[in-house]
Amino acid sequence: METFDLIVIGGGPGGHAAAEESARLGARTTILERSGWGGTCTHHGCIPTKALLACSRVRSTLKKAGRLGVKVPDAALDFATARRHMEQMVRVSALGAHQSLREAGADCRVGTGSLKTPGQVEWTAPDGTSSLLAAPAIILAWGSEPSLPPGITPSQRVLTSDGFLECRELPESAVVLGGSFIGVEFATFLAEAGCKVTLAEALDRILPMEDDDVSTFISRELSRLGIAVHTSVAAESIREEEGGIRARLAGHAGPLEMEASVALVCTGRRPLLDKEQLDRLGIVHDRLGIRVDENLETTCRGVFAVGDVTGGVLLAHRAAQQGKALASRLFGDGSVRHDDAFVPSVVYTHPPAARVGLTERQAAERGLAVRVTRSDYGANILARTELAGSGFAKAVFLGDRLAGAAIAGEGAGELIAPLTLAVRSGLERTALRNWVLPHPGYSEVFQGLFRDGGA
Repeated sequence: METFDLIVIGGGPGGHAAAEESARLGARTTILERSGWGGTCTHHGCIPTKALLACSRVRSTLKKAGRLGVKVPDAALDFATARRHMEQMVRVSALGAHQSLREAGADCRVGTGSLKTPGQVEWTAPDGTSSLLAAPAIILAWGSEPSLPPGITPSQRVLTSDGFLECRELPESAVVLGGSFIGVEFATFLAEAGCKVTLAEALDRILPMEDDDVSTFISRELSRLGIAVHTSVAAESIREEEGGIRARLAGHAGPLEMEASVALVCTGRRPLLDKEQLDRLGIVHDRLGIRVDENLETTCRGVFAVGDVTGGVLLAHRAAQQGKALASRLFGDGSVRHDDAFVPSVVYTHPPAARVGLTERQAAERGLAVRVTRSDYGANILARTELAGSGFAKAVFLGDRLAGAAIAGEGAGELIAPLTLAVRSGLERTALRNWVLPHPGYSEVFQGLFRDGGA
């Protein structure tokens, strides 16, 4: 039996970060990955979707480039070429993840890992051979899988987000079920690629976890792309027909039927749990994930969990920070920490949106007296020069401290990074007013948030 200081099961962002940091801190670490280094993010989520969105964004930009003097008569999207770009980015990301683990000194193994006892894991290699590995600390990083509504089964024309990434041809039309970030990102790509798209969300607004103004803004931008957005409608059934599908939706105004080439079911993801293993070791879990304490330890001593299996917001950077924090606590000085309250979220629509910390709605629900300021892109000269379109930034102040921020508009994903640090650090308006921002730049939109009197 081989012995280690740490065994990590799963090579996605959470498991990768935990193994890499632990190995760098001198722990003898082995990490087991069943199918592909980088996990869901690399193979089914962040990387392939952003690669496709990069392709559709260029096409969309070229179509309106005439105002800048750039004439492109036929800006068609070749999906086969776009797929090659996507596949190349997946390979690059997977190779990078594997290489960084090896450079850190982690022992990397392909195959499945199964918990046998609190300190033992059975590793089964692709050729079927098995061996026992032992370590005082074991981390479960199993990732997630698509979550489907009751009664809906994937097929050739009823696709999950994972299934769509396997398609070789673009559909002429699509009904996208689910208006959270997965659904709106796929809807954006499909519309920009030239498909007829309908987006249906069961709740009363798309992006229900985001700021209300952001949801309204993105909904309007999607409509400008030609996407038909329906809210407060839930899928009752999807039936395959010759050459397409027929979806029946139920809403307050009565039933709604839609026809399209495909249905793309983007109703979220759920933790991927091996219940037999968990039950065998008495690890408490439910449909929302594995229960962990503030140290990310499960109810079985010495067994930890990070990433999507812990439930909550299923984001790659959240998982990675959990992994780093756990490695720091197990083998370092414990100075690296994780707090869900300060995890930023980005929606990669065109234009994108981003948020960190407290939203205006959350403050009202908690009975908090906050001050909200807003600054629009209209006065930003760089945004106007680059034809970036409309957008805005919002700040939520609890007393004089920045407690939350939201951005909708060009560059939102990058602009949220410094605001994440500001929220995490609890910076006050006085400090923020002394922030020198480059001119011209999109970040100048912050000036209206922090000045005396607000915006």
